[in-house]
Amino acid sequence: MTDTILLKILLNYEEVSLLESEFSKRYPWYTSNDYFSNCLEENLEGKRVTLLAYYEDTLAGCCHLLFESDYPYFKRENIPEINDLNVFQEFRRKGIASVMCDELEGIASKKFKSIGLGVGLYKDYGNAQMMYTQRGYVMDGRGIVYKNMEVKPGHQVTVDDDLLLYLIKDLGE
Repeated sequence: MTDTILLKILLNYEEVSLLESEFSKRYPWYTSNDYFSNCLEENLEGKRVTLLAYYEDTLAGCCHLLFESDYPYFKRENIPEINDLNVFQEFRRKGIASVMCDELEGIASKKFKSIGLGVGLYKDYGNAQMMYTQRGYVMDGRGIVYKNMEVKPGHQVTVDDDLLLYLIKDLGE
């Protein structure tokens, strides 16, 4: 199956344009705000690795490895973060997300002892939640966060893509 999956690191503005185009076509709510251009700049500066996943020569999704997370605990503990894993609907259940995670975990393991990620809490994230636990990720023990701020008991937050539970995985030695 992995013979049909090819990963490339984001390296140029042609790939930025492809990402912009594909995300705009698939997600009506998507607005660029130079997101992928900024990702390219951070790739070139060594702050992140952005992987583009191709399935049978067609862009199927992307994912990022942030060497410095915005999540305060990961930042403080120097834990890199797998971020914004996205496989387009028509390419799901083909092992693409796992291949991207394998690659990013391998990259991180060269410099770090562990890796982390945040996952959403509503039903749309169910498959991701199961995949991450099957891959050995465990809760970091710090509870849920909203926009990277701890959610305190008794407070209300919006259940959206910013409500996350962070997970961590030991990368071994």
